Amino acid sequence: MEGEQGVIEIGRRHGVPPDQVAEVVGGVANRGFALGEKLFLRVARPGFEADLRKEVGVVPVARAAGVRTPEIIEYDESRGLIDAPYVVMERVHGIEPAEAPTGLGEQLARLHVAERTELPGVSFDKGGDDPWRTVEGLLKRGYLDSSTAGWLNGWFNRLAERFDRNVPMVLIHGDVAAHNLLAGPDGELRALIDWGDAAWAPPAMDFAKLPLEHVAAILPEYVHHHNALATNATTRDEELAAATLWFHLEWGLGKLTSNPWPGQRHWTAPPGSRLLELLRFFAGSPSAPWASLT
Repeated sequence: MEGEQGVIEIGRRHGVPPDQVAEVVGGVANRGFALGEKLFLRVARPGFEADLRKEVGVVPVARAAGVRTPEIIEYDESRGLIDAPYVVMERVHGIEPAEAPTGLGEQLARLHVAERTELPGVSFDKGGDDPWRTVEGLLKRGYLDSSTAGWLNGWFNRLAERFDRNVPMVLIHGDVAAHNLLAGPDGELRALIDWGDAAWAPPAMDFAKLPLEHVAAILPEYVHHHNALATNATTRDEELAAATLWFHLEWGLGKLTSNPWPGQRHWTAPPGSRLLELLRFFAGSPSAPWASLT
């Protein structure tokens, strides 16, 4: 493999013999290598160097807030041993969960009350496009009929009245999805990994890459811990649910015209998956506060 000798030398630097260095396939932004049982190496792919640099700044802040994420042992962007920036981290053993793991709500609450600080590379993201403009564009291009467009505009109007669209920005992970979660066999969250999409953004955006049924499962836990940890803000279930639904609906419509993207792990990769997930969720007669948001 390209850079194999450099990877082996990084392992040796940390006391790991070559026969305990193994590549772990599947990373998009980074190549991953297990360095024995206790360490993990991530090497930035071309074009993702800034994301890795961002992680190095964000992870200590998240850990200081009590978030379970692997400790950074070494960061090197000198390209001396390998022609890419890399980071050596604590290795956390776990599996990708099929359901929302226990403790995820608390971990996100801890992250969202982290103290505001200067973090290079962490941008501000208010949440995307104007959904009414998105609906208008889909109508003009023939993806929607006028009746459906009117119904969608009305839905956004109602949701806009249910939450504060100018809510203070918080530090979010930005890609809270199954492939970035490590859980134990008991279903307890062991680690939240891969911080390349971290941003200052509305809290609800951190729930936008989980299926709504998973969001509904962790919402009470999140609200309970957030209100216990926060000093100047109180979160209400219905407001957070409305804001989360806003992002799911807006992003689902925004992707409706995308080309198919087969072979991807993330459930949101197919163009229609978000909207069909919304259909499945509400067809299942969800409990309050979700039932009142249609």
